[in-house]
Amino acid sequence: MSKASRRQFLASAGKAAAVTAIAPFALGSKTSAATSNADGQFIHHVYFWLKNATSQEDRAKLIAGLKKLSVVSTIDKFYIGQPAPTNRDVIDRSYAVSWLLFFKNKADQDSYQTDPVHLKFIEECSSLWSKVIVYDSIDV
Repeated sequence: MSKASRRQFLASAGKAAAVTAIAPFALGSKTSAATSNADGQFIHHVYFWLKNATSQEDRAKLIAGLKKLSVVSTIDKFYIGQPAPTNRDVIDRSYAVSWLLFFKNKADQDSYQTDPVHLKFIEECSSLWSKVIVYDSIDV
């Protein structure tokens, strides 16, 4: 194989590899919700407002309760957060703690809702919060 034809071959192979690598992303932007996986990942994001908004003790109790709650077997991944120090008109920083959960599917999230560990968390910690907002989302 001559140097020129080898270069052409490598260039063509590189272009083919690049197209193959980006094809799933290009296709993803054109698929509709109707073609998404209904049994795909389920995200459950909970925001808590404390009754005693300035109480570090209550905040610590809530976080400790969430850490205990993280042992529920159907939870794939979790994250406990607090408001970031960002200030823009679209940002709500009024909550105290957020609880972000990833489940493999909706059935796992449904199981989590009735899990004894979850029910015990609600029983033990619900006196700490004044408001809870939940945002659930699924794959598109």
